Amino acid sequence: MNKNPRLAIWLLIGSLALVTLLQILLLAPPPRQELPYSEFKAALEAGQVAEAAVSPSRIEGQLKAKAEEKAGRLFYTVPVPDPDLVKHLEARQVKFTGVVETTFWRDVLLWVGSSMLLIGVWIFFIRRLARGPTEIMAVGRSRARVYMEKEIKITFADVAGVDEAIQELQEVVEFLKLPEKFARLGGRIPRGILLVGPPGTGKTLLARAVAGEAGVPFFNIIGSEFIEMFVGVGAARVRDLFAQAKEKAPCIIFIDELDAMGKARGITPSVGGHDEREHTLNQLLAELDGFDPRAGVILMAATNRPEILDPALLRPGRFDRHVLVDRPDMKGREAILRIHARSVKLAPDVDLETIARLTTGFVGADLANLVNEAALLAVRRNKEAVGIAEIQEAVERIIAGLEKRSRVLSKLEKQIVAHHEVGHALVALSVPSANMVHKISIVPRGIAALGYTLQLPTEDRFLMTRAELLDKIAVLLGGTIAEELVFQEISTGAQNDLHRATDIARAMVTEYGMSKQLGHVTFRPTPKPLYLPEAMPQKGEYSEDTAREIDREVHDLVEGQYERVKRILEREKTALLAGAGLVLEREVITGEDLRALMAGASAPHAPGTEVQAPAGPDRLTQPAGRKLGG
Repeated sequence: MNKNPRLAIWLLIGSLALVTLLQILLLAPPPRQELPYSEFKAALEAGQVAEAAVSPSRIEGQLKAKAEEKAGRLFYTVPVPDPDLVKHLEARQVKFTGVVETTFWRDVLLWVGSSMLLIGVWIFFIRRLARGPTEIMAVGRSRARVYMEKEIKITFADVAGVDEAIQELQEVVEFLKLPEKFARLGGRIPRGILLVGPPGTGKTLLARAVAGEAGVPFFNIIGSEFIEMFVGVGAARVRDLFAQAKEKAPCIIFIDELDAMGKARGITPSVGGHDEREHTLNQLLAELDGFDPRAGVILMAATNRPEILDPALLRPGRFDRHVLVDRPDMKGREAILRIHARSVKLAPDVDLETIARLTTGFVGADLANLVNEAALLAVRRNKEAVGIAEIQEAVERIIAGLEKRSRVLSKLEKQIVAHHEVGHALVALSVPSANMVHKISIVPRGIAALGYTLQLPTEDRFLMTRAELLDKIAVLLGGTIAEELVFQEISTGAQNDLHRATDIARAMVTEYGMSKQLGHVTFRPTPKPLYLPEAMPQKGEYSEDTAREIDREVHDLVEGQYERVKRILEREKTALLAGAGLVLEREVITGEDLRALMAGASAPHAPGTEVQAPAGPDRLTQPAGRKLGG
């Protein structure tokens, strides 16, 4: 019994149930016949009632015995309001008595039930307090998802495009497998390994692959899961996480989105100078200093904003190794495509090397989405395999958005969009360093793109010269200047182009030191997010006179390219009109078609697509909207 308390409890419960059952069977009162109250009154009037026990809810008694009976029958009835009942009983000389209703069992159940409830609650809290003060309501327990070594099927063979990062992490795998190899010469593995890189490059996948290669448990948690509204909960969860990891060592702790809890202290103002995030960060720093890496616990974390992390978190002895997980190059993209294509049936005409060239700038998540979108398109078209057409369509869907043929444009709007897109393409074919024009389309895509010009780079680029940036501005201005040459005014469709052109020109002046007037200086002291270029720009700390010079220089750069593009399109106006007519006829043309027109080939306008001269300033009845392309 002492070794098995549960058995003792069940035996006690069974014994109590048996005693209760025997009591019910042995001490149960004799059976009584139910008698309607009217028959009871009739028997009373006839003098057949021998005795009765009266209570407010029940009348029990015995009838007089008949000649053939040894004893009178026992009966009971439910009374109705009858003030003269006692008089009738006295008149018939019936022996009667009153009965007091007992509430013994009800009281026993009430007291025993409430006592058991209080004892149960008391035992619950005592057990939680015995495990630790943070066990109450489990708010201090770590929410890390634990994956045992048999559950992790991912290895380095499932990761591609980040060969340098894999080489850096091979040491971690060797340490977890052969710790004595490092201890022999007195070396130690880094306590913390920080994976940094743009979103979607495979940082989490790489951490899982390390655990899969080493065959050790893997603790996975997101940085925001440490933070709660209760003060001290985050620190308690950090302590609990490391305590669990030490019990399962060797193992890997992986904290995703570390910037959610490791932001530099003092960045976020709080009442009194402290907040829950800082308490959690302080506890993490203490745990990093306190645990011995020789115990076999490796801490890994991932972030795409390393510039906002607390310096104390990045110093040697904590996260002392930073591994860059960058965007893959062409060979890396081809390797990633081969991994994702293993589960997809590809047609013989699909060349993954060509697809890798078309997807410059794509990260691993983009390539996985590309293969999946292509497979879905092939299924929708009832094909037996994924062909090159589906993959090219998937590339365009990721870059430009979903095709929307249901969006109906007016005749004039189609003409404006056609000339706008052909203007982009003509300038791209005329300047020396623009990306290759792959396709021109006037089929609406995405949220607000009424047309687009798809340009695909032929190689990976990591640096851009001043001339190349000016060419990018020129290509962006090609659409609005083509509208101006043909229609003598511009539409709202150039909004996105002008925004991007202005951003490039301002970056040339304020960040890249490419201004002839302001010199080789920068005007943005606030550090820009490394892997989030779409973040909001910060205002520089410079005078109003300098700001005025910057605005003037940006304006001069854009206006200079405006004049340049205008000369190009005036020279190629015949190709502009012919190309727009061809686009209106086919809706989609390739860059080769436009090159043929520029080389002297003629393409007649489709019937009804001739451009009419504007009759007045109100010819644009609806805005053309923003476009994607350039």
